[in-house]
Amino acid sequence: MTITKGRVGICTDTTACLSPETLEAHRIENVPQVVLFGEVSFLEEYEITYPEFIRRLKASPELPKTAAPPPGEFVKAYGRLLERAETVLSIHPSSEVSGTVRSAMTAKEQSYPDADIRIIDTRSVGGNLAASVVCAAEWAEQGCSADEIERRVRELIPRGRTYFVVATLDYLRRGGRIGGASHLIGSALQIKPLLHLQDGRVEVLEKVRTQQRALARLKELVAEGCPRSPDAHLCVMHADDLGGAEGLACDLQAALGIGHIPIMHLGAAITTHGGPGTLGACFHASA
Repeated sequence: MTITKGRVGICTDTTACLSPETLEAHRIENVPQVVLFGEVSFLEEYEITYPEFIRRLKASPELPKTAAPPPGEFVKAYGRLLERAETVLSIHPSSEVSGTVRSAMTAKEQSYPDADIRIIDTRSVGGNLAASVVCAAEWAEQGCSADEIERRVRELIPRGRTYFVVATLDYLRRGGRIGGASHLIGSALQIKPLLHLQDGRVEVLEKVRTQQRALARLKELVAEGCPRSPDAHLCVMHADDLGGAEGLACDLQAALGIGHIPIMHLGAAITTHGGPGTLGACFHASA
């Protein structure tokens, strides 16, 4: 196959939670995370759907485990992209909460050491990661160079803001992804703190006694910090709580005076650690 000079291919993984329609429209390679129930492993979205995952999660006496995609999955994805592109931008979640970046680097070093594959740790996950991936794909379609796309994606990283509330801290504790919120574990498990991502880590922003108050504060922070512009890429996220997400999106629409706010369900790998009932919002602040 003839490679069009300057063509840039985009790769991500299922922690971006992008729909099949979006992936297909932009020809984005989507590498699956691994979810394990006991000794049985599944490739997220390819071997287990989100509804099936939720059913198994609620029925399982033990918390499932997750693993970053094996390097072999990246090798296959990069191979497909390099058939039609000179450069691959591989855009992934924070290395503080996932081994995905490390796995991608292993695949590049072992199988494509001479290829122009650029791996980007966005220090985010979910909606802000998704926005970075889609923007990169759109910029590639517009004919931007790999250098310019990479620069723009990296400029989004420090602008990312992610706030979320979990129904219980127990999933974060058991999954080992609680980061700086670890001091809340123990007798404080009944606290409903407002959490956020800070430099790629899960940290406590404020301690709140009820979920209602935590969500109210989340709305205040988004209303105060989110630009009234499409460039903010505002998104509401949820784990098995569509009704709660719709309510949150409606409240933010009213508070910000803007129209449609996309709602995404957090995939199996993220839901494993946040737990069902997680609600959040993310956006890119002004530069």
